[in-house]
Amino acid sequence: MKLARVLLFAAGLLLSFNAGAQAWPNKPITFIVPFPAGGGTDAFARPLAAQLTKQLGKQVIIDNRGGAGGTLGAGIAARSAPDGYTFFIGGAHHAIAPSIYPKLDYDIQKDFVPVALVATPPQVIVVNPQKVPVNDLKSLLEYVRNNPGKLNYASAGNGTSHHLAGELFKLQTKTFITHIPYRGAGPALQDLIAGQVDMMFDGLGSSAAHLKGGRIKALAVAAPARAPGFPDLPTAAEAGVPGYEVSTWYGMWAPKGTPAEIVERMASEVQKAFATPELKNTWHNIGSDTPNLVQAQFGAMVTSEIARWGQVVKEAGVKLD
Repeated sequence: MKLARVLLFAAGLLLSFNAGAQAWPNKPITFIVPFPAGGGTDAFARPLAAQLTKQLGKQVIIDNRGGAGGTLGAGIAARSAPDGYTFFIGGAHHAIAPSIYPKLDYDIQKDFVPVALVATPPQVIVVNPQKVPVNDLKSLLEYVRNNPGKLNYASAGNGTSHHLAGELFKLQTKTFITHIPYRGAGPALQDLIAGQVDMMFDGLGSSAAHLKGGRIKALAVAAPARAPGFPDLPTAAEAGVPGYEVSTWYGMWAPKGTPAEIVERMASEVQKAFATPELKNTWHNIGSDTPNLVQAQFGAMVTSEIARWGQVVKEAGVKLD
């Protein structure tokens, strides 16, 4: 009789848990974006949040928490309740951070559960056309070499892919350009457009609208192939810097301990969102294909990226400014 009561109690708990999982979501969901509005992470997170709001029937809210090269927001997300109502939208920066920052208050692999790859736009070399009088990458190199120390480049912060892209460019071309870190790509781009800085190695997702509006000029993409939506923009190799490739990417994680059923549901909803013509078109227009990499496969990609960027940091001798 006692065993029967125990089994009934366990069955009740299981039914209750399943019912709770099936009822998800029953309130708004928050996406923590670790950079200010206007950057590359934001450019992909907001359209995705809007589409998921339609699919899930509950508002998906963007919470921008910029600072420390994206690590401040990551720490906040890691400490969030693992109840399925907080997710983290980070990127390549968070595979670089372990090699740059000696003391992080989170571990991207231990404190999070991978959900899905969100986008893979290439890095793009952009300049303020009023401050840097060049039309192509070859002319930029001539200008830099004829004016050593004159140019500077903005980044989304120390340890971000923007920063590493700039340092690799300097290393491979044997040039010097001063690094100026910002609290995110959005503020950096604003100063680039305003002429406060000269150039930037940016993710195409955040630069796309400004390129089409003529406010900044693109010289090349740091990728093996031309970017979707920008067929006239040459690769760095085509423009005269062979081997200069810096991939960037954005992904979604859940805090460790988030119920597996909810993680699987969100991964499924993200894939469903990427199948819509709206997101396919949006991603194409800002330089990325819609990816299809979720959960364990995405986690394996992050592991390989941490190792790859660790080697890049070592070879480039990158240190915090």
